[in-house]
Amino acid sequence: MKNLKGIFFALISSGTFGLVPLFSLPLIVPELRPEGVAAIGIPTILFYRFLFSSATMGAVCVYKKTSLKIAIKDLAVVFFLALLYAATAKFIVDSYEYIASGLATTVHFLYPIFVSIVMILFYKEKKSIVLLIASVLSLLGVGMMCWHGEPSPALFKGLVLASITIFTYGLYIVGLNKSRIADMNFDSLTFYVLLMGCLIFLFYCLVTTGIEPITLSKDWMNLILLGFFATFISDLCLVLAVKHAGSTITSILGSMEPVVAVLVGTLFFAEHFDFISGIGLMFVLLSVTLVILFNKKPT
Repeated sequence: MKNLKGIFFALISSGTFGLVPLFSLPLIVPELRPEGVAAIGIPTILFYRFLFSSATMGAVCVYKKTSLKIAIKDLAVVFFLALLYAATAKFIVDSYEYIASGLATTVHFLYPIFVSIVMILFYKEKKSIVLLIASVLSLLGVGMMCWHGEPSPALFKGLVLASITIFTYGLYIVGLNKSRIADMNFDSLTFYVLLMGCLIFLFYCLVTTGIEPITLSKDWMNLILLGFFATFISDLCLVLAVKHAGSTITSILGSMEPVVAVLVGTLFFAEHFDFISGIGLMFVLLSVTLVILFNKKPT
């Protein structure tokens, strides 16, 4: 039952993280902006994203009377994890300026392979045939769903930016499970990760563009939803998933992220989706089903 809870939280986490393009693209893509209204800078978007999510998590901690006491040594580890999570948020959104959000999410989704390699090499995790098959199916599926079209001059830069998130997000997931804060209360851990992310992006704004004014109510709504669904809910459920199901299973079940991102791109931004994409979607769902039916004890 504990492992099934982890699987449930992992699917919610990856699914809500896949909503990032839905709320961020209308803010950063000039063609999607109202006439005469400039796009909002990425530093400002990320600052507000983490501001709203950390404020929401803080309210949850106050409501539940969660203790926010933390040791100095733990604080240093949490800051490092927050830095990894913030870097993931930054580089995935940066990549949207050069490649389609579906393609960026496909590249990002290579992180389960990195997580599996780290767990096997450094933590002696046993190899699982089912998890290997699930990884191959999910990667093949997201590739069929997203990888299409002719190369463009910006393709390489977009791929590099998205590729960085393979390592930042992978290390973040492993760190949640294997660092000294693995047994830390999940509410306070999530709060500190999001709060430190907010402070990181506040500093980023101050040394770059400054905090830009938000004038449209629709922009405020997108920022709030980005902070709530794609950050607060996503990160809280990710912490719960790692605690209950382990790093490897959580990372593989991240396959729901590209599924949601591609569906968002298709339905809201007219991105490519055809018969081959549909077959890819079936592969991804099959990989998720395999993990659920043949899951092992968390590692």
